[in-house]
This record gives sequence, structure tokens and C-alpha cells, in this order.
Amino acid sequence: MIRVLLADDEVMIRSALAALLRLEDDIDVVAECADGTEAIARAVELEPDVCVLDLEMPGADGVDVAAQLSRRIASRFVVVTRHARPGVLRRALSSGVAGFLPKSRGADEVAQVVRKVAAGGRYVDPEIAADALTDERCPLTPRELDVLRVGRRGETTGQIARTLSLAPGTVRNHVSVVLGKLGVETRQQAVLLAEEKGWI
Repeated sequence: MIRVLLADDEVMIRSALAALLRLEDDIDVVAECADGTEAIARAVELEPDVCVLDLEMPGADGVDVAAQLSRRIASRFVVVTRHARPGVLRRALSSGVAGFLPKSRGADEVAQVVRKVAAGGRYVDPEIAADALTDERCPLTPRELDVLRVGRRGETTGQIARTLSLAPGTVRNHVSVVLGKLGVETRQQAVLLAEEKGWI
């Protein structure tokens, strides 16, 4: 049996997918989680074969959950999303995600991907892969992305500085460089653009 953990903050989608996967003879859904924090805790506790993670959920998004768990347990990770942006795909693959597909796919396709990933393979939806080949590369450095990521909910310069162990002046310099690179006027505009591109 392939032991699967599902994490999605949309109860109806999570429950429906769990019910459909349980109809498969070789798949056992061992946990259903409503956010990233719960997914991390339950995955560490249960060590499922495959974690199927929604990209956008409270606590930690699916890619962050996979990145944290891949250093702690031997589970494999599949990320599903309603908004399959190419930049997110690159971030997912670099975080140890083995499967990536849009939520528009049926439960039978999800089951096939779970089997492939559990057997050590990888799967990326062909349309997302094609888009990723033509999508522009992120012009921001890892530290500049950290500043945007930490400040994405309106945190002050001081709060960002404390979280990243930087001087407030350094944070302001990073923000100034980011605005210039992205051609926007405010940090919030930069965050929105980076989220849209899937960079954070």
C-alpha cells in the first residue's frame, strides 16, 4: 500500500480527493491536513510514502512544506495548485518536489502521479513544463527574495531586519534594488509581481 498524506485548506476538495483515492486498491490516505503547519507535524509523525500538498495554504505553502520535510523524512512530495505558474515550478523542483500538477486534473491522474512518485519517478504536467521553458528568469538574488518573502504581509523594515538578522539599512538597500530591477514603485507591488511570477 502507498501511504498518502493530503494537505489542502479547502475542505471540500481535500475530502473529495481523499474519498476518491481511498477507492484505489493500492493507496491508503493516512492523514488529511488543513494547513502547512499541520502537514509538517503529521508527516513527521506518520512518515507517509507520498505527501500531496496544495501550493497555497496557511501556515506554509506546499513548496515550503516539502522543503522543510525533505530534510527530515524520506517521504516524496507532489504539489497541486490552481495557479500553476512556471516560476513556482522551478522553486518546487529545487525544493525536492517530485510531482507537480494543476488541480484541474482528475483523481485518477492524481493517483497515477502518486504511484509514479512513490516508485521513485518524477512527474511535471506537460503544459506547465512547456510554459516554464519560455518563462523569464528571476532577476532577484536569494537575499532580495528573502526580504520580499519575509515582508510579504506588510512587515516593517525593522521586523524584516530582525527576522533575517540584517541591519535595517541593509533591508532598505535590498528593497531599493528590488524596486529598480522590477520597475515598480512600492515594496507591495514588488511582492505582488514576485508572487505572480512564482518567485516567492
